[in-house]
Amino acid sequence: MSHDVETIGTGYLFTEGPVWHPAGAFLIWSDMPGDHIRRWSARDGVTTFRKPSNMANGNTYDRQGRLLTCEHATSRVTRTEADGRVVPLATHFGGKELNSPNDIVCKSDGGVYFSDPPYGRMKYYGVERPQQLAFQGVYRAGVDPTHPELLVDDFDRPNGLCFSLDEARLFVNDTARKHIRVFDVTPSGALRDGRLWAETKGDKPGAPDGMKIDARGHVYCCGPGGIHVFDPDANLLEIIEVPEHVANFAWGEADYRSLFITASTSLYRIRTQVPGLPPF
Repeated sequence: MSHDVETIGTGYLFTEGPVWHPAGAFLIWSDMPGDHIRRWSARDGVTTFRKPSNMANGNTYDRQGRLLTCEHATSRVTRTEADGRVVPLATHFGGKELNSPNDIVCKSDGGVYFSDPPYGRMKYYGVERPQQLAFQGVYRAGVDPTHPELLVDDFDRPNGLCFSLDEARLFVNDTARKHIRVFDVTPSGALRDGRLWAETKGDKPGAPDGMKIDARGHVYCCGPGGIHVFDPDANLLEIIEVPEHVANFAWGEADYRSLFITASTSLYRIRTQVPGLPPF
């Protein structure tokens, strides 16, 4: 399906981690190699939100509207307090540094879930250094930053994640395996019964990365050729084509029908018929 694609900004190194702030009416997004988090609003255009950013990747907000950020250079998940202090939420597991937290989502009960592939230990996208953990997991942040709860450890490259509308399931994609798995969320917040949900197929460049759900339960996932849109039964509805390789996206503006897309060197915007969901 064809969409009118508007360029909001360009000339960046590698864009990621977009998230809309409802009250402030602005978008922030990351540029990992640029060590920069930028901000866009209709009033101010593109400005700097944070630089340096510890090579930030994924961002979201918690239920109090505090920014949660995955940092490649430090292998941490952090929270930005109302006074601007940056505090660690997750840093180590089993006495070893996390690989490099990548993407992050917050459940309505305040639970913070994140994926931990090793991309931030590569040149350009992070700081090259050996991996300390022998696996790539999905976690829930705990009270102690050095003891997050390991939920799943059998991914190759876990990446984007999003809850179903009722939060009874968590979708997690795997960039290397080019598929999306779904897990049941237990009353305690753990994950069980992981199974294959959908595959992103195609011969064009692209693989699973950022992933979100819209107000009708459609799952949007980066994949070959753009953004793959699946209905709640995992049927592919369309592929949204974007001029560059897509890494992530987020809905915003007053009606949540503007889809902001971080794609390589640029930030794009398209309009969708179905709105997305506010982050908090």
